[in-house]
Amino acid sequence: MSNSKSHNTVRWLVESAIMIAIGTVLSEFPKIDFPLGGGLTICSMLPLVLISWRYGVSRGLIAAVAYSLLQLVLGLNNVQYATSAFMAAGIVLLDYVVPYTLIGLAGMFKGKTKDPRLGLVLGIVVTFLLRLACHFITGWWIWDALWPNEYGWTGPVYSILYNGSYMLAEIMLTSVVAWILYTTPLKRYFDGEDLK
Repeated sequence: MSNSKSHNTVRWLVESAIMIAIGTVLSEFPKIDFPLGGGLTICSMLPLVLISWRYGVSRGLIAAVAYSLLQLVLGLNNVQYATSAFMAAGIVLLDYVVPYTLIGLAGMFKGKTKDPRLGLVLGIVVTFLLRLACHFITGWWIWDALWPNEYGWTGPVYSILYNGSYMLAEIMLTSVVAWILYTTPLKRYFDGEDLK
């Protein structure tokens, strides 16, 4: 491995560790709670989006897997509610590992749009909607079976309203903040340059 490649790998590892730490802290901050449940974080996924955009999807996915495992450890008490091994696997995979790993795909539109900010926002929207799909499935399949909602709504309706309310807010907030940051000197960081 050349010295330049080695330096780039070390830089990616260090920056990923820092971004995972920032994302984790932001995910643990007090959230804005929503009436049906769930909460809006202060751009806790944006650090993963940055890694994917800056270093590419493959490295973004690796960082996102690490983040997903950390989120699993922090939310491990949720697995105890499962009434079967199959249900526990569903919680682990569809509430933690898969949805957070998908955020690593956020850089997939880099270089594919005229305006890079549009590609950045498209990556956020698509990956966050994929995350929403995972949470929707567990909300309907697992959580509604364990605790039917007090409104008498069907599982799919409650799950999409519960998960959709905070995830759509998360999409909007993260997209706006990413768009704004890309218009500042931080654009250089997004594009893989050093900040000076």
